[in-house]
Amino acid sequence: MADTVSKLQSAPEPSRGLAAMAANMPASYFGIVLGLAGLGNAWRAAARAWDLSALVGDIIHVVAALVWAVLVILYLMKAITAPAKLVAEAEHPVQCCFIGLAGVSTMLVAGGLAPHWTAAAYVLFALGFAFTLAFGVWYTGSLWQGRRDISTTTAVLYLPTVAGSFVSATVVSALGHPEVGQLAFGAGLFSWLAMESVILNRLLTGPTLAIPMRPTMGVQLAPAPVGAVAYIAVSGGTPDLFVHALIGYGVLQLLILARLWRWIFEAGSVPGLWAFSFGITAIATAPTLLTAHADGGAIPALAALLFVFANIFIAALIGMTLSLITRGRMFQPA
Repeated sequence: MADTVSKLQSAPEPSRGLAAMAANMPASYFGIVLGLAGLGNAWRAAARAWDLSALVGDIIHVVAALVWAVLVILYLMKAITAPAKLVAEAEHPVQCCFIGLAGVSTMLVAGGLAPHWTAAAYVLFALGFAFTLAFGVWYTGSLWQGRRDISTTTAVLYLPTVAGSFVSATVVSALGHPEVGQLAFGAGLFSWLAMESVILNRLLTGPTLAIPMRPTMGVQLAPAPVGAVAYIAVSGGTPDLFVHALIGYGVLQLLILARLWRWIFEAGSVPGLWAFSFGITAIATAPTLLTAHADGGAIPALAALLFVFANIFIAALIGMTLSLITRGRMFQPA
């Protein structure tokens, strides 16, 4: 009897397991929501361009919202049960940038709700925008003080201001305020252009990225296509030279990253590969939206090719993530 009691006392409690998961959950996991919501947006664009089922996009957005809810709960638990780990993450020169994705993912969930439940979309957008703006201002202020080790400068620096501003522009336009979206688009565009030279200079002249940080290169793809989606949202969708240029630059970034795939994938099958997901879904969404607006030339063919590629890529990421979860490798200590 004593042995049985001892075994029961030493057995892990479900609450302890959940607390451990929360403590070991990095903010970068909110990038999963970006990829899923981005795919949902691609399917909504495809429904307009090629009369595909709009239900598929809505279902994907529901999945994205459920994942977002789980991650928000876990991250709140982390703040309560493991505040030291959260502080350490906030002070880390690379991981800290991902904290901004909590607000960006919240705005994307709002965008998913916008066609069906406007009131809830407004509330979520307001919460996500307030967090994104506050974090972006706070973090950028820290960057401007200097004393940064160049080896920790990566594409994740785009996340607080560039990703946040472009997503703000897209979602607030979907809520019926493109004039406000234009302000956010400007903030994102010039933040991207200013940061691009810094990051490329580091890649060209600094030390090679450490293997665990190489999946963050996926964020390098995002600004141009995500900016294209935002520009389409704030401008009404009429095809023009500028949006074609954004898509063209995004395609160039995709080809360069494809050339580096062996170097990047030395990190193995890791959750960090979701860093590619938002850029890949956006680079499919932008030309698909233009196709829906009767754009011609190479855009319709490019849209179809990239749409298929985005679906395959996200499916592969989902399969990898489910495998990591079943093998107990998703919430390991850093």
